[in-house]
Amino acid sequence: MSAPGSSPGADIVQPFPAQIPEPARMPVRPLVLYPDARLHRAAGPIAAPAAAVRALAADVLDTLGAVSAMGLTAIHIGQPERVAVIRLQPDEPHAVYVDPVVAWASPERASHPEGSVSMPGVVEPVERPARIRVRYRDLDGAEREEAEGLRAACLQHEIDQLDGIFWIDRLSRLRRDRVLKRYAKLRAQRARTEP
Repeated sequence: MSAPGSSPGADIVQPFPAQIPEPARMPVRPLVLYPDARLHRAAGPIAAPAAAVRALAADVLDTLGAVSAMGLTAIHIGQPERVAVIRLQPDEPHAVYVDPVVAWASPERASHPEGSVSMPGVVEPVERPARIRVRYRDLDGAEREEAEGLRAACLQHEIDQLDGIFWIDRLSRLRRDRVLKRYAKLRAQRARTEP
């Protein structure tokens, strides 16, 4: 989900346990860009040893910071595993979600602007449940979280990505077509200006 004031298209909360120490751990991984088919494939549950999950979470966090995103999944860096990292503000601690699922969603709806680092330069409002409860594991065990507002929207956006649902799939056909046209135009402009 796009961070307000961040670079256009950057993907999308209170302190969480099991914080990964900040900067200079692992190299930043390249992003998977739309229309890559991996963005529409569901990630499998985590079966890797704890050390491998921590290393993957560290890579996702490093990449999240490098692209000024609010949230990022392992799928965005080409790993089909159910790991997401969220940090709504650069000065806030990040949260790592392993195998997250929405366990409950409110009937009330809210709209927030969304975009993706995998489709840079386009943002569109997306309507989702206003409050949710997420079941997940952090890097040390099991937790539950209730979220509302921007945090709820960000969690749903990243869980959708882990389920193989790209953010534009939540738009009406007309709005999705407009987003795709804007993105095609931006890609063509970039192709003309890049060496």
